[in-house]
Amino acid sequence: MKTLLLILLAQLCSASLVPEKEKDPEYWRRQAQETLRAALRLQRLNQNVAKNLILFLGDGMGVSTVTAARILKGQLQNHKGEESLLEMEKFPYVALAKTYNTNAQVPDSAGTATAYLCGVKANEGTVGVSAGVTRDRCNTTRGQEVTSILRWAKDGGKAVGIVTTTRVTHATPSAAYAHSANRDWYSDGEMPPDALEGGCKDIARQLVENIPDIEVILGGGRKYMFPKNASDVEYPHEDKHRGTRLDRRDLVQAWHDAKPPGKVAKYVWHRRDLLALNLSRVDFLLGESQHPRVPWPQLGALGGDPWPVLGCWMPGPAGGRIDHGHHEGKAKQALHEAVELDRAIGLATRLTSPQDTLSVVTADHSHVFTFGGYTPRGNPIFGLAPMQSDVDRKPFTSILYGNGPGYKIVAGERENVSAVDFAHANYQAQSAVPLRQETHGGEDVAVFARGPMAHLLHGVHEQNYIPHAMAYAACIGSNRAHCNAASRPAAATSILLPFLALLFLLC
Repeated sequence: MKTLLLILLAQLCSASLVPEKEKDPEYWRRQAQETLRAALRLQRLNQNVAKNLILFLGDGMGVSTVTAARILKGQLQNHKGEESLLEMEKFPYVALAKTYNTNAQVPDSAGTATAYLCGVKANEGTVGVSAGVTRDRCNTTRGQEVTSILRWAKDGGKAVGIVTTTRVTHATPSAAYAHSANRDWYSDGEMPPDALEGGCKDIARQLVENIPDIEVILGGGRKYMFPKNASDVEYPHEDKHRGTRLDRRDLVQAWHDAKPPGKVAKYVWHRRDLLALNLSRVDFLLGESQHPRVPWPQLGALGGDPWPVLGCWMPGPAGGRIDHGHHEGKAKQALHEAVELDRAIGLATRLTSPQDTLSVVTADHSHVFTFGGYTPRGNPIFGLAPMQSDVDRKPFTSILYGNGPGYKIVAGERENVSAVDFAHANYQAQSAVPLRQETHGGEDVAVFARGPMAHLLHGVHEQNYIPHAMAYAACIGSNRAHCNAASRPAAATSILLPFLALLFLLC
């Protein structure tokens, strides 16, 4: 009798998980028919020339992260979550990108950045160079430099920008402008003597010198721009924030001096300075916080208006810390960051038109992050699975990592998660293998596309295909023979290329 009562109770609980409207078969049929009609409309291909290009890069935002972020977004809105849609998931075209580096099955952020920004696959740890370059070997760099879609756009007379929630000299953003045999050569203070003697330039110097007319640069890591031991403007008494440059150069001043006469170039290092600017009167903007993980204000902080720099729309950055959270085993931080990235995508979608703006959302790589355990509908994404292990008889959270810092043994056994605050923001989810830092994953990542020629992103592609498709849409770069076709509208005069949420941690 007791068993029967338990079964009936379980059935009643299961039934309560299903929204009433979903019990009607017509609900699902109507939904499918609406989706079918939307799919049929896509047969009328948008072959306009893209005036604007926007690449949103969620660092470490693998497919499992996208799915979990979708559920979190819905639950933050007091829904069950599974039926929710991220803004990126509303884009009509979806592809998969193969993320391996030329010498690595599971990639790092430098080699992948070279692929989706420069259109060429490369070795792990190298940025803006071909696979002919060996990591740490400065003497293999000469003649192996490859240019990025940012350079292609600049050469086409377009306005460009880089926005990142991490340091602007780190792997993902640096592939847009730098060529380096080591992603960690942020300033000459981080370079070995043989690399300096070989004539290789540090990444911060290349930021200022390689493409001196980038209209907007926002990110972190300003200490790499100043002479060694120079006090930081914001933290003058903290040694860890002092300048690192051995050449004693002030690269912010060099950036300013390189601007053409009559052009207004502004450098800001604090949120208040940025908010005080009349951006419609700024030609060049460089903003660097000290902390590589402190984001710049989003559009909402600027009154909900676009940043009018040379006619460009500059959405607020988000997404770089998805990778940070996963590496630390802190899924709550990673997923909330993914939801923030999605908010930025939604805002940019509302501010632009698919008739003239190609928006692409993707990730550089995935992580060994998963969630499972036969959780019921609406189960809190950070909650427990509804079962115990049938081996050690202990509960477990739905979210788990294949490896990472969450591996814990207590009294010779797996930690009992019911005895800890697994909903805390800093909780490190259990992992199968102990590592100080969780690793990347090797599976393909999603590519979402909306706007002119978005249909070129379809099926399964090598990751380095992405910038070629985007360049084709905007009539920049080398593949431009189609641009004079009578069936395509003329190209507009400016292009937006903000790389949102670029990057990182270590890999």
